[in-house]
Amino acid sequence: MRTIVLSVASTSHQGIPLGVWVLVALGLVAGVLAVVSPWLRGRRPHVWWALCGYPVAVLRVLWTWRRLADLQGLSVAKRPPLAVVGAVMVKGRALRPVKPKLSFPRWRLGGLEVTVWLHPGQVPEQYAAVCEAMAHAWRMFAVRAVSEQRGEVVLRAAAWDPLTAPFTGLARSAGLLSAVVGVRDDGAWWRVDLRQAPHWLAVGATRSGKSTFLAALVSQFARQKLALIGVDLKGGMELGLFERRLTALASNRSEAAALLDRLVEIMTGRMARCRAEGVRSVWELPRPLQPVPVVVLVDEVAELYLMASNADKAEVAQCSTALLRIGQLGAALGVHLVIAGQRFGSDLGPGATAVRAQLAGRVSFRVLDKGTAEMVLGDLAPDAVDAVQEISIEAPGTAVIADAQTGGWLRARTHPITPKQAQEVAEEFAHLTPSLDDLWAGGAAA
Repeated sequence: MRTIVLSVASTSHQGIPLGVWVLVALGLVAGVLAVVSPWLRGRRPHVWWALCGYPVAVLRVLWTWRRLADLQGLSVAKRPPLAVVGAVMVKGRALRPVKPKLSFPRWRLGGLEVTVWLHPGQVPEQYAAVCEAMAHAWRMFAVRAVSEQRGEVVLRAAAWDPLTAPFTGLARSAGLLSAVVGVRDDGAWWRVDLRQAPHWLAVGATRSGKSTFLAALVSQFARQKLALIGVDLKGGMELGLFERRLTALASNRSEAAALLDRLVEIMTGRMARCRAEGVRSVWELPRPLQPVPVVVLVDEVAELYLMASNADKAEVAQCSTALLRIGQLGAALGVHLVIAGQRFGSDLGPGATAVRAQLAGRVSFRVLDKGTAEMVLGDLAPDAVDAVQEISIEAPGTAVIADAQTGGWLRARTHPITPKQAQEVAEEFAHLTPSLDDLWAGGAAA
């Protein structure tokens, strides 16, 4: 009798189709995800997106695309090869709008992207104009339209504001003279690339994020085979933390004037070497002859231009002239400027205006007046000035960056790197610090 019962149970177990077990397993997984989804979204948004958000978003994009294209005027009515007389179709079927072809949504960190192939006669601006409608239809934070090659538009959707939940878990090796200092609001890394934009200007009020920006730069540049020069007009209180990795540090204007003049002399030597070798920049020299790249960090730049008496005028002119020469000639000679301050505009004198014109990379953190934002971004991206005024005091590290190539602008946020963390990196890589004598032409990078 026992054998019969076991046989019946075994037969009943084996009689359940495999598909049923698969459905049960999927149901259990879906149930678990539904329970933990709110917790994941709040505590681990990137994990939530990979497990829950992205699959649902893919279904939503594919399901709504036809109706979205029709309602927003992206579909095109293609005439079939049939005769039409006036408003009456003699033969054939009714004309149907054909939606643009859409690729399968690809996963991105905190979002997704799809490629759309344009109909003949369409332009990317048509898709950029309806990005807000796409964001609502797909339940996304924002959608951007980017045309990377002719005939195609890439729609990049962000599930949430990347600046509120930046992902910092990936390695951020950026290459020589390039530093990843944060994340942009389109989800991409915020890179400060001195080969692309040789000189940078960053302004912001106290506790707006400038120190974090400089700390992020130091933590990246300290690992590279280059020289860091500090000009800290706060008596060295900020950049002095990284002194072991600095080739030289000037803590007042007199020291800054002498140091900047020394850098001009070094550039003159590099020019002579390039002329002797018949090249137009140090990057065209043979590898053994390429000199050590130099990054000059200037904090509280306004202090260089302030004059208490006429006796200060000569020193101010000396600093201003040296900065201007570095700005004009430094890109080809491997000497780069990163200037930071609360304010840097025409009110400091014509010398400041001339230097500012050489600083193609522009960053504005929260400022106290509209005029400062206009001085930094007004000539490159005028519509970014209002965006700077919207930065909250509760969002330190948030900035507006200008794109000199496209004339556009983006919001960005620095990685939360403290000066203490940057100091530890600087001390770890102190052995890479070259001397001033190593910066002359003919000295190969360490």
